[in-house]
Amino acid sequence: MAVIDWAVLALFVPTFFFVSITPGMCMTLALTLGMAVGVRRTMWMMIGELCGVALVALAAVMGIATLMLKYPVAFQVFKYVGALYLGYLGVQMWRSRGRLVLLSESADSELSVSPRALVTQGFVTAVANPKGWAFFIALLPPFINSDYPLAPQLTVLLAIILLLETVCMFIYAAGGRTLSKLLHRGENVRLINRIAGTLMLGVGVWLALS
Repeated sequence: MAVIDWAVLALFVPTFFFVSITPGMCMTLALTLGMAVGVRRTMWMMIGELCGVALVALAAVMGIATLMLKYPVAFQVFKYVGALYLGYLGVQMWRSRGRLVLLSESADSELSVSPRALVTQGFVTAVANPKGWAFFIALLPPFINSDYPLAPQLTVLLAIILLLETVCMFIYAAGGRTLSKLLHRGENVRLINRIAGTLMLGVGVWLALS
């Protein structure tokens, strides 16, 4: 017995790939961290972001988002706290005192940033993004076929979403790392810090105003 229609998958995969690859909060964060701490450490942020995306997708389908619309105050507080944290990191990078600042004397230009902090950063960015909620509420339900059991369909679709999201974040993180190496060859470590800090501040402002 089929768990999902192949025609649905043929439409679902390209649709969600192009949505994922479009620059957004999480992709900008992946680019920033790829530039600041490298692809390997950025994977910790990716774990948190993927957990957040999975939670948002499941909540959107199961109807929890409706409750959040009725009680928006808690969501707004969570969103602003996340925005302030990202802004704080951006300012610290500009001042060359943050944990995400590159070390010019380091061979691999990567600081020992806490994996827990990176996981939390990714999770908060994904969950506190109202556009992510709106996206899943609007686009995911149409791909659910009432003729098939919900759980198997949701499992397959969620696995595809997380795979596509991972691929896109790796693309952005690798791009940031390449930019970091190019700038590092010119000994422009302060410029790298300020570019990454500006992007981090931008994500924070974006999150607060969205």
